[in-house]
Amino acid sequence: MDDLKTREWDAIVIGTGIGGGTAGRRLAEAGLSVLYIEKGPDLGDTALSALGLETRDPEERMAHGAWPRMLEAQLDGTWYELDGMIGAGVGGTSAFYAATLERPERHDLDTSSDYPHPTGGWPVGYDEMRPWFELAERYFHINGEVDPLAPAGARILPPVQSLPASDAALMTALRSAGMHPYRTHMAARFVPGCENCFGQRCTRRCKMDGRTAGVLPALETGRAALIDRCSVTRIEADGQRVLGVTCRRDGYEFTLRARTYVLAAGGLASPSLLLRSASEAWPDGLGNRNGLVGRNLMFHLSEIIAIWAGQSRRENGASRSISMRDLYFMDGQRFGTVQSMGLTAGYGEILHALHGRFDQSALRRIRPLRHGLRIPAMIAARMLGNAKLFVGVLEDLPYAHNRVLADPADPDRMRCSYDISDELRSRRAAFRKALRTAFQPHRAMFMGAAPQLNFAHPCGTLRFGTDPATSVLDPDCRMHGISNFFVADSSFMPTSNGVNPSLTIAANALRVADAIVAGQRARLAAGESLGY
Repeated sequence: MDDLKTREWDAIVIGTGIGGGTAGRRLAEAGLSVLYIEKGPDLGDTALSALGLETRDPEERMAHGAWPRMLEAQLDGTWYELDGMIGAGVGGTSAFYAATLERPERHDLDTSSDYPHPTGGWPVGYDEMRPWFELAERYFHINGEVDPLAPAGARILPPVQSLPASDAALMTALRSAGMHPYRTHMAARFVPGCENCFGQRCTRRCKMDGRTAGVLPALETGRAALIDRCSVTRIEADGQRVLGVTCRRDGYEFTLRARTYVLAAGGLASPSLLLRSASEAWPDGLGNRNGLVGRNLMFHLSEIIAIWAGQSRRENGASRSISMRDLYFMDGQRFGTVQSMGLTAGYGEILHALHGRFDQSALRRIRPLRHGLRIPAMIAARMLGNAKLFVGVLEDLPYAHNRVLADPADPDRMRCSYDISDELRSRRAAFRKALRTAFQPHRAMFMGAAPQLNFAHPCGTLRFGTDPATSVLDPDCRMHGISNFFVADSSFMPTSNGVNPSLTIAANALRVADAIVAGQRARLAAGESLGY
């Protein structure tokens, strides 16, 4: 530890999720010395279930790889305490993710007359991002089928596992109804004995996440090191550069230094840390001269729908096999992808959905009626069999009032304020109507009535752009006004897109790492000192 603390590194990477793990690996493979700092523990290949923990005990939560404090969120004016599905351990939240890594559409990044972009387009367009999408697809061993609606899209390996018979039958039925399903793009090697640990930690290093595709390969180069169970309490900076990061581990405080710093703590934790890093040069928080740090918070809305394809097609287990983009952009509206969740819905799930509908109805005050829902749920389960659960990923758009609220006195406490806009409510209603139509040949039921925010997909809180007046980061994701500080997590995204953000985060992290390497090599070629 003494050597790690006193050494000046080429790069310090804060966070080991998809962004941090990937950026650090790329930097180490390019020959730079890299130090990872991770708030949570290195749990190795320990088998642990998904992040939805009911306990509020910080030590117990950290021992399971979850953020030590519950997320405090003001949603439409009411405060809630939520689990938030935020990881704290080597691999971050990605250690528990479902490993669905899909490319965004071209119109997610570019604007055109046919597909106008809500923000005028990203400062880095689709064609410029393409090489890093392809590299990320190789890093994460993405396999699946090419989307028939985008034959020039992802370059991926063929599916590794065979398609379950029930999913094959459902895909045939969807195609007969005019849809275009394809095998979901998965970040997994599917090694012999694969346990399909999507939604929980992988014990076989089969699932590719921030740890298996990022941190471990970086450590194997011999040029990277890791300090786990280490909280970064503030970032020290003057008006032009970061000077060091103040950390706390096992009750001791110390400062770590590097030539370049990469922040990848996540869409909520990264802006929280910057807001806590106020100084004379940055009185409102590092990078916050225009009050944009933490603003424009976005999630995705999840629309979960149960599809019954007939009892004869039931099987034990479930598979995340099917995706389709027929509803991605319809009638000028930005919706998103639709994916099978790898879950089935039986009696319990049907009853839960009926309870949700009852609680939203005019009869909700007559509580005894709620107990009577058990009978129709039981009848439905027996008549229809287990259903396949699908989720529609509905794009969220940036609004400045949706924001992260930091607590300067408590680095473990994450807070945010989010109001669902009228525009999003209207688009959600149209999306649900399109989902009903798409699955019309089958019995279908939405598994919830109220909007469901996906708290595992926070993004946009440190958006990148060309104008320092309207963005926190420049097009290389370097902080405006700070020469040696970069961001490589979901915070950079100016829009959330219609797919899970993981592949976009990984691709951008690779792009950021290459910009760092190019900058350091250019300074060396010019004969400049890289030290302070």
